[in-house]
Amino acid sequence: MRPSRSRTGALALALGLLLAACGTATPAPIPATMTSVPATDVLVPEAAASEVPAVVTTAGATTTPQIYLAAFPDPGGYAWEPVVSGLEQPVDIQNAGDGSGRLFVVERTGHIHIIRDNVLVSDPFLDLRDRITNDGLEQGLLGLAFDPDYALSGFFYVNYTDRRGNTVVARFQVLADDPDRADPYSETRLLSIEQPYANHNGGGLAFGPDGYLYIGLGDGGSAGDPFGNGQDPNSLLGKLLRIDVDTPGTGPEIWAVGLRNPWRFSFDPATGDLYIADVGQSNWEEINFIPAGGPGGLNFGWNYWEGQHVYNPAPGGVDFVFPVAEYAHAGGNGLPGGCSVTGGVVYRGAQLPEWGGVYFFGDYCSGWVLGLARADARTWQVQPLFATGVTVTSFGADETGELYLSDFGSGRLLHLVQR
Repeated sequence: MRPSRSRTGALALALGLLLAACGTATPAPIPATMTSVPATDVLVPEAAASEVPAVVTTAGATTTPQIYLAAFPDPGGYAWEPVVSGLEQPVDIQNAGDGSGRLFVVERTGHIHIIRDNVLVSDPFLDLRDRITNDGLEQGLLGLAFDPDYALSGFFYVNYTDRRGNTVVARFQVLADDPDRADPYSETRLLSIEQPYANHNGGGLAFGPDGYLYIGLGDGGSAGDPFGNGQDPNSLLGKLLRIDVDTPGTGPEIWAVGLRNPWRFSFDPATGDLYIADVGQSNWEEINFIPAGGPGGLNFGWNYWEGQHVYNPAPGGVDFVFPVAEYAHAGGNGLPGGCSVTGGVVYRGAQLPEWGGVYFFGDYCSGWVLGLARADARTWQVQPLFATGVTVTSFGADETGELYLSDFGSGRLLHLVQR
């Protein structure tokens, strides 16, 4: 049984990716200037100081999490080093949290692969090619999350589009006699959602600090959210859902609304804060934030708002939550342009402690990797860090908190290292 937690007013989050219209052009150099976003300019939920843990345990060591960052380290002293190649359209990177040190990479085309000691294991951990469709570039096997008790239960969860193009969230189990192979016949479907179009399927999965499984769903696709799913309380599309996986027959709950196509969300492992990258429509990409212990029921604005900018006239009396960071497709304000945000993770590793507390994210089209951090209790700062020239589809961390990204085009996994 998961820890008890009130679900009153809970809502949902969705993450997806606008891939089809994007190219792989190498980005032009741009000065690494910093843009600060005062909290007074955007409406964001505030966490009380008591909600930030004084100490946490990471990789067996007790540390004090870095919450604020005065300035970003010089990115010139760091590089993205290739770890493995030969992957096919990688879209997600996870670790099992079981002490094995393995990384698991999700391929959109239907495989989950294991990387052990920087070597790609030849046989896939799971092969779902017989039950998915990936005809549309935003369809396929899209997300993976390991049960917090995976070392004991062997349960993990995936998000994919089935043969009819509908979203499925299902549980699988590892084989009892082989930790590197899952049983493809162990599938138990937890959720099936009809998708009206082939794009904006979301796909992100993550267990929160409360022990519940969070599920990101896009608005159902096309453009402009023609059915108004993002704001429709009767639709699961355009939402962040939450599920108690330990209670059979329990339906999903909507935990946050007003998302267009979140393409990745993650919890800070040290603080429990939630970061949501939401792909924009025509002009703006955004990062949303919910502090640990923050309420459910938040409305991130789509399709009334694209970032902090009006998309459709909004009704009165609605408290929208605006992003803590955004960038324009055309670039500007010291930030590069792009077309589709790729959400990331907060760095909590030990090898590069100067990056502690920085949320890394990127853009699929431009290949830029950016950093987001809190300068103080009221100000966020965002800065372009690395012009990678790759098609960034996912970020992930290993069991020690070290950072990786996937290159959709070349099928490589890259690792952030000091030069």
